[in-house]
Amino acid sequence: MSQDLCHSSDVAFTPAVKEIQKRKGSRRAYAHMEESGSWATRVPPHLAKYIAAQRSVFLATANGLGQPYVQHRGGPPGFIHVLDDQHLAFADFAGNRQYITQGNLLENNKVLLFLIDYSRVTRVKIWGTGRVIEGDEDLMRQLAPPDYKARVEQVLVIEVSAWDINCPKHIPRRFEEEEVAALLQARDEQIEHLRTQVRLLTSELESRGKTS
Repeated sequence: MSQDLCHSSDVAFTPAVKEIQKRKGSRRAYAHMEESGSWATRVPPHLAKYIAAQRSVFLATANGLGQPYVQHRGGPPGFIHVLDDQHLAFADFAGNRQYITQGNLLENNKVLLFLIDYSRVTRVKIWGTGRVIEGDEDLMRQLAPPDYKARVEQVLVIEVSAWDINCPKHIPRRFEEEEVAALLQARDEQIEHLRTQVRLLTSELESRGKTS
């Protein structure tokens, strides 16, 4: 945590934010949260598991003028790697070649990751600093998802400053294609099982009727 921050949540709760919290009646609760420990600054096992399950992330940066920019990054589950309890990294795939995020990081290395699990209706915010690593072929191979059709151009490494589990209200519940396919397959197998049972019972009843 930066030396000029009293609490890890100060990455988001600036003096202006705290004044609004006071005016709207929520400052006391957040002040109690800060005094009792504030937001975690390291990645525990349960958060690492959550991160490893995600298929996409929204990455926010801002340039030297303070202009914000949000970019989506995606891949198969596990494309975001937890290197240790304070560092995340993922392979940055070649895209539209605008390089806005990379340029922003040269001027302002602050980042925010926003992860949403729609099927489980949860979301996590992760504040930190980011840097792009170019030309490290070994690291790119290490972080590249296996059998994923995308060209790795570079690597983005995030040093975690703080994280928080966000309010789950108003998150639409959605399921991944594989999850829906598995549910439909289970349903079809159950239907076929029941049909088989009906045929066996029907055959048994018919057999009893012939012998009675």
